[in-house]
Parts: sequence; structure tokens; C-alpha cells
Amino acid sequence: MFRQICIKLPQQLRRRASLICHGHLFSTSSLKPISELPNITDPKSLTVSFLRNSCGLSLELAASASKKLNIENIENPSSVLDLLRTHGLTQNQIRHLISSRPLLLSADLGKTLRPNMELFKSLGFSGANLAKMLSKDPRVLDSDAYTVVEFFRAHGFSDEQISTLTMKRPLLYILNTEKIFKPKLEFLKSLGFSYLEIAKLLSAEPYILERSLENQIIPCIQELRRILGTDENVLKAVKACFSLIEYDVESVLQANISILVSHGVPNSLVVKIFLMHPRSLLVRTCRFSEIVNEVMKLGFDPNNLLFVLAIRSMAVMSKALWEKKVEALRSFGLSKDEIDSAFKSQPMCMVSSVKKIMKVMGFFVNNLKMKPSMISKNPNLLLHSLEKRIIPRCSVLQLLMSKGLIKEDTNIASMVTMTEKNFMKRFVSKYQTEVPDVVRAHQGKIEFQGLPVAPMET
Repeated sequence: MFRQICIKLPQQLRRRASLICHGHLFSTSSLKPISELPNITDPKSLTVSFLRNSCGLSLELAASASKKLNIENIENPSSVLDLLRTHGLTQNQIRHLISSRPLLLSADLGKTLRPNMELFKSLGFSGANLAKMLSKDPRVLDSDAYTVVEFFRAHGFSDEQISTLTMKRPLLYILNTEKIFKPKLEFLKSLGFSYLEIAKLLSAEPYILERSLENQIIPCIQELRRILGTDENVLKAVKACFSLIEYDVESVLQANISILVSHGVPNSLVVKIFLMHPRSLLVRTCRFSEIVNEVMKLGFDPNNLLFVLAIRSMAVMSKALWEKKVEALRSFGLSKDEIDSAFKSQPMCMVSSVKKIMKVMGFFVNNLKMKPSMISKNPNLLLHSLEKRIIPRCSVLQLLMSKGLIKEDTNIASMVTMTEKNFMKRFVSKYQTEVPDVVRAHQGKIEFQGLPVAPMET
């Protein structure tokens, strides 16, 4: 027994143990006094030594972990460490993993750890992303991971979706699939979701699987049904915002809906706000009240769809972010009145990021020499992609103007905002035989160098 203990000890401790075995009970220059040596017959001492020397734990963490673990009762703990290394974990990552879950060293290597590691590898986990996932809940390594993965596969989840779900919520691997997951999937199916839709929903919001079916999910759906009127509307709302199922819908929604009703918003528009962008009604009530007051102050009619769009636009961002976007527009010389007018005409123009606002405004003002006031009068210009739509269409105009095929006073705003079908008909198909390069220009393959004249004000 003593020989077996010696074999398990790190090399330096084995040398010291050998000296003791041969009766050399003295200290040398390379050895500590015998009184300072760990008690090699004490399993706890052996465990601390292994955790410190092989796993890299501090003395304090090793001592704490040794209360849950006895190295002497483990056949080959080093094999567990070797397995982790072969799957790309660094020594530092292993140290963090073992310090949070020391019992992994005693898990069944052949029946649990190795099969689970191979399973996670098949889902795309190794190295850094494996370490990140395990740091969230290391218990997944000694769970029945195969049963969980097969459950999701049997219910239409792709391996990519399972991988996404695993990274977001590894805790799910220690839950019972039949008792906890299955009833929720069946309930969602009864609402009209297909298994493909359920897989998409749950891989995006895996936390739903942890919520109580009776106390959270069903009451939430019942409240949504009361507000929205039909199961069809409930389905649309949940598809638009999966996380709805996680909210305390009654307390959060009711206050915000009451604010809308008090300002004269008809129920039909309340429902429309919900179906277009459910998150708009899930904003904190104090912030939501500020938004509604601001929209009313700007002169929006609470009976008009633009009112809904204005609420939706302001609700998706913080007050600070809204101010940054206003400042971005002001940096091009637009006044507050011009910005307000643009927002009233097209509330969705403020949904664009600060970066996009700067890029699009910069292109129109600097490259096309367009007056900023023209953009505020045509705020739909801010909705379109610079790279995929605006520049390619301008390249088409540049080419056709250089050939004298279209007038130089073509309305740029109208050209950018017209439908793809109309643009193709008027500017591409009509001229592609005479000017084949017009197709390449529309595909973004011809560099835009500028128009002959500045766009005329409309």
C-alpha cells in the first residue's frame, strides 16, 4: 500500500518518501526538515499535493477541494487531466475547471468523461470554446449528455442549434429531458409551432426550458391571448420575440398598455405595436411613459400608424443612444426642427446605427454633394444599405450619364428609394444591350467616382 502511495506522489515527494523508507530521517540542503514534509500516509495530504502539483491549484483551493475528494480512491486522476489536454484545454483552463468541479477527477473516464468529450467535440467544441462552455457549468462533463443531445436531435434540432443551446445554457444537460423538456415542447407544438420553429425558438432562448410550464409559460400565453385576441396573434407575437415567454407579461405589459390607452391609442394599434415589435411594450414603465410623452409632443396622431412606428423606433434604444444619433445628424448641419421633421415623416430612420447614419450622410453630402436638407426631406434614404444599394445604383447612373443616355438632373432620392423591380426596368434592363457594363455597375463591380453634377433639390 505504501509503495502504491509513493507511485502516485509527484517526483520530489517520491524521492523524500524513498529516503524515509530507507531510514534516512535527516534533512539535506535539498530537502526540508522532516517536520515540514507532508504526511504521506494522510489521504487528504496526498490529495492536496496532487491538486497543487498536477492541477495547479493554490494551497487554499487545494485544501478546500480535498474536503470533497480523496485521490487515494481514484484509479488514475492524471488520465482525466490528459483527456482535457487532448481536447485543447490549457493548463490554466484546467486549473479553473478542477477548482470549480474537483469531483471531475473521480468521474468515470470510460463511461462518462471520454464519451461526453467526444460528443461535445462532434458538436464543434474544443479548446477555447470548450473551456468557455465548461466554465459556465462543468457538471456537463459528468452528466448524461448523450441522452440530452439525442432528445434534441429527435425533436428537430440541428447540431448547430444544439451547439448554440449548449454554449448559452450548459445547465440544461443536468435536467431531465422527459419530465422537464418534453412537456414544454408539446405545449409549444399545441400552440401551432412546428418542430423547426420550436428548435429555432429554444436555441435562441434556451432559458425557456428552465421556466415552469404551469407557473410561467401557460399563464404568460393566457395573458397574451387576452391582450391579442386570437391564438394566431399570440403565435405571431411570440415568433417576433421569443423571450416574451420569459416575462411577467401581466405586470409589465398592463402598465404600458394603460399608458397608451390613456393617450387615446385604440386597441387595434396596441395590438399592431405588439405584432410589429413586442419588445416595444416590454420597456420599463417609467421609460415607456417618457417615450409616449415625447412622441405626443412631436405631434404624432395616436390614431395613425406613424405613432406606432415612432414608439417602436424610440423603444429600441436608450435615451443616451437616441441623443448620439441626433448629434450625428446635427454634425452635418441639420437643425433640431429638420431632424424632428425627418423623424415625423419616417420614424424608422432613427433605427439606423450611429455608424450607418454617419456613413450614409457622409456619402450623400460629400460624394454626391447633396444638401443635408434634401436628406431630411427624404429620410427614407437613411434606411437603405450604402454598399448593397446606394453606391451600386449611383454607379449605374454615373455610367448612363457619362454616355448621355439619361439626364444629369435625375432625382437621386427617387432613384435610390424606388423598388428593385422598377430600378431594373428603368435603368438596367432598358440599357444593358447598348451598355453591357450597366449590369456590372448594378452588381457593384464598377467603382463609383462621382456624378457630373450635384443633385437638384426636390
